[in-house]
Amino acid sequence: MTNHTLAPYQAPLLTTPFHARQAPLALANDWLAWGGYTTVNSFSEVVTEYFSIRNSATLYDISPMRKYRIAGPDAVAFMNRLLTRDAAKIRPGRAGYAVWCDDGGKVIDDGTVFRLAETEYRLNSQEHQQCWLEDSGLGFDVVVEDVSENIAGLALQGPLSCAVLKQLGLDGVAGMKPFDIAEFSFEGGALTVTRTGFTGDLGYELWVAPDLAETLWDQLMAMGALYQVVPVGSKAVDMARIEAGFIQTNTDFMAAETVAHISRRRSPFELSLDWLVDFDKGHFNGRRALLDERETGSRYRIVGLDIEGSKPAQSALIYHGRARQVGFVTSALWSPTAKRNIAIATLDAAYADKTEGLWAEIYVNKELKWDKTTARCRIVERPFYNPPRRRATPALDF
Repeated sequence: MTNHTLAPYQAPLLTTPFHARQAPLALANDWLAWGGYTTVNSFSEVVTEYFSIRNSATLYDISPMRKYRIAGPDAVAFMNRLLTRDAAKIRPGRAGYAVWCDDGGKVIDDGTVFRLAETEYRLNSQEHQQCWLEDSGLGFDVVVEDVSENIAGLALQGPLSCAVLKQLGLDGVAGMKPFDIAEFSFEGGALTVTRTGFTGDLGYELWVAPDLAETLWDQLMAMGALYQVVPVGSKAVDMARIEAGFIQTNTDFMAAETVAHISRRRSPFELSLDWLVDFDKGHFNGRRALLDERETGSRYRIVGLDIEGSKPAQSALIYHGRARQVGFVTSALWSPTAKRNIAIATLDAAYADKTEGLWAEIYVNKELKWDKTTARCRIVERPFYNPPRRRATPALDF
């Protein structure tokens, strides 16, 4: 029998540097395609993984995230042309959340920006951005390099995450503030640690060369008996994300460059990200359109909702006075920690500050039959869950 071994470029999905360690633990055989990679959706019980995020320490593979190195004499000027926020205010050794827009002021993607040196940044994104970055870089003395394959990423999240890193021998990690970046020696190489994450809890993201990925995984998992380190998949992380009130590309809004209908595009104002738009820093992509929108008003707003009852309102329609449809839910769950029925929704801007009269039309599948129910809802602040340990410095041991 001929052995039909696939070449890497023929494989339907790529595997991350942590795949060989994760596959034997993925008892549920529940996998997810993320950016061309096969990643774990759940290892076993999603609820168990979720509670591990909130009560111990967890590992989540973020290697499929796109990573771009931007360096050169014009790096700051280029980043300020690209982003809506002032990249110069992100100091070396610090990270920040950011969005970038097309010329119409619609969000192409969001992500984190690491300022590694005076003239060097790293942009982390959900979608592939190489072409957009190169086009935006015309006329700037910068190099834009896709380094996604050169960096393995692992999110260590949960109340015991700092204790785990201290046990790993990372001196000074407890003193890192949220969005700090630090580099440590690790097994003859470098380990970059950022106090960032997508769970709204105490947590860090660890970045190493792919050839050190399995060693890092093994050393962290070896602490499982003492610190209850548990691998988790995307389903559990998404539950924590919703509790944190974080929006996600292609879940809560569509990337502007991927939509078939232009009405589906959203501006930073429509995503309730006004605080990320700095008109005082000079010109940036989409600035004129956003200035116009600031004067004329936005069409939509993203809001947090507290919904009556316990039935998750995923994909629910939102009505005002049970008569006029004014929005829809994009992310929802019954929060096990907050003990609330919560949702992230897009509402018509005129209804985004209504204090009463909002209803959710919820559809629930019971043994193949869809039942419809309505529930009162009210607009609330995000995050829905915000533990003090998330920002405590020095990080607390639990």
